[in-house]
Amino acid sequence: WYWQKEKREPYVKFMEANYPPGFSYEDFGPLFTAEFFDPNQWADILKASGAKYVVLTSKHHEGFTLWGSKYSWNWNAVDVGPKRDLVAELATSVRSRTDLHFGLYHSLFEWFNPLFLEDATNVFKTRKFPTSKSLPELYEIVTKYQPEIIWSDGNGNAPDTYWNSTGFLAWLYNDSPVRDTVVTNDRWGVGSVCTHGGFYTCSDRYNPGHLLPHKWENCMTIDKRSWGYRRNAQLDDYLTTEDLVKQLVETVSCGGNLLMNIGPTHDGRIAVVFEERLRQMGAWLQVNGEAIYGTKPWRAQNDTVTPEVWYTFSPKEGKVNAIFLNWPVSGTLELGEPQAKLGETQVKLIGYKELLKWVALGEKGMAIALPQLTPKQLPCQWGWTLQLTDIN
Repeated sequence: WYWQKEKREPYVKFMEANYPPGFSYEDFGPLFTAEFFDPNQWADILKASGAKYVVLTSKHHEGFTLWGSKYSWNWNAVDVGPKRDLVAELATSVRSRTDLHFGLYHSLFEWFNPLFLEDATNVFKTRKFPTSKSLPELYEIVTKYQPEIIWSDGNGNAPDTYWNSTGFLAWLYNDSPVRDTVVTNDRWGVGSVCTHGGFYTCSDRYNPGHLLPHKWENCMTIDKRSWGYRRNAQLDDYLTTEDLVKQLVETVSCGGNLLMNIGPTHDGRIAVVFEERLRQMGAWLQVNGEAIYGTKPWRAQNDTVTPEVWYTFSPKEGKVNAIFLNWPVSGTLELGEPQAKLGETQVKLIGYKELLKWVALGEKGMAIALPQLTPKQLPCQWGWTLQLTDIN
């Protein structure tokens, strides 16, 4: 898009410098080889990350499908490039080796598809593209792979009536093989984003920092600048594990889910830097998972006295979780929000055996004495959780 449509100078120059003259986008097809793609290894990394669901990009805006779609002749991973059904392989591995929910991303529109461009020229009064390409593909992936998440994207500035989104969704929720398990997002045509959908994805990298009345998702990237893999990325371009834990905690405390994107390589690998980030997230969740999984937003999302403290609520146990991202130099953590009850409230640091001592600060708030621990004794890195029981 930047290279061929917007003709942005850095992209045009990059192609001129690194590819032979006359090289077209289609010429990338055979270069996408996926020879190192090991779906079992991917599934193991995803499981180790602590994620509960995974969403594979089955087709992006350039129309290349990662399965042998009969509606994408000679422009799919079975006919060109890998010569493999990558969707089927990953679905099988994820389902046989993990308990993750398997989801698929699918782009409604395609940047340069002549049928779509013709419909757009006719101000979407004609519907050649959705009826012959986009909708048949959606029915195909649902019937074939039974994804539990359909992550729709790319409305092409067309209304939902052009896409017949309501028709497809009615089938999906009433008659499809996943009608009892499927969830969908909100990108089904102009005007539906952040308004209609099982969960909202109001914009890319959406992190409002306050509670929303509807379930939502923060869909963001470890590479600050890209959803794909960049060979020339610098270490500084990647979010650190501290950054990622902060994103997760802020998102969950405000009622959202985190969808953390990685871009694989043309030869089918998850780059080592991405694998490390995923495994570190998993290590953090191994300790602090009870403050994340199955939680609900509390009456306060973040603390009013100490910055970088975020709250979640565990309804089953009736516990308030205070996740703090900075260990105080004084060894005492002041919280402005919880109302403690003398003789009843208990405070525990997740991953540490003994109960912590605390004092009430007036009507609301408490000061908690953290244990004196060496770095080796800390239950985890990058953020810690206090569990408060019997709090007003």
